[in-house]
Amino acid sequence: MTEPDFLKTTRAFYDAVAADYDAHFRDHLADRPMDRAVLAGFAELVRAADAGPVADLGCGPGRVTAHLAGLGLPVHGVDLSPRMVALARRIHPQLRFEVGAMTGLELPDGALGGIVSWYSIIHTPREQLPELFAAFHRLLAPGGMLLLAFQVGDEPLHVAQPFGHPVALDFRRRRPDRIAGLLTAAGLEVRAQLLREPDEALGESTPQACLMARKPAGG
Repeated sequence: MTEPDFLKTTRAFYDAVAADYDAHFRDHLADRPMDRAVLAGFAELVRAADAGPVADLGCGPGRVTAHLAGLGLPVHGVDLSPRMVALARRIHPQLRFEVGAMTGLELPDGALGGIVSWYSIIHTPREQLPELFAAFHRLLAPGGMLLLAFQVGDEPLHVAQPFGHPVALDFRRRRPDRIAGLLTAAGLEVRAQLLREPDEALGESTPQACLMARKPAGG
């Protein structure tokens, strides 16, 4: 099967910026107590459901993966970029990281008790989201939890020559109500939505959203 162009572009972008991206965002969670609270709530719900391990999809250099592991979850990371995965393996040698696309994971149905996609659905074209969320539904065990984070808006942010590298990528902002509708259509129950205003001190220019959803126990 021919690989979609958006995957090739996304991989090339993150391969190019991997080291600079890690240096810039390594302490990303330290200044975001609300994000840490969301991750802690997700971890507690996953532990309570006891439905299986967790996959951090679009894990980058592994900072969220490591944070979730510190919260007691059996978690591994997956990223499209080989250079990001190499960084994650070096920084967090005690954890497992794999190269792969979110829609192409070779895992049995119901293999996961939780999925995190922390600012990674922003690179998936809108028309591909139903397929992506259907894949999440397939991978989750009954009672399994899904956590999404993304920037809020209608127009994409075009990033060109980040850190001086000759690459460019569109960062697709989303509307929480639209994402919630797509998750529901995929058979997932939306359990919580958080919308927080941008923090200019952290360089944010748009609101930030987190959605938590659950695969029904009978689903």
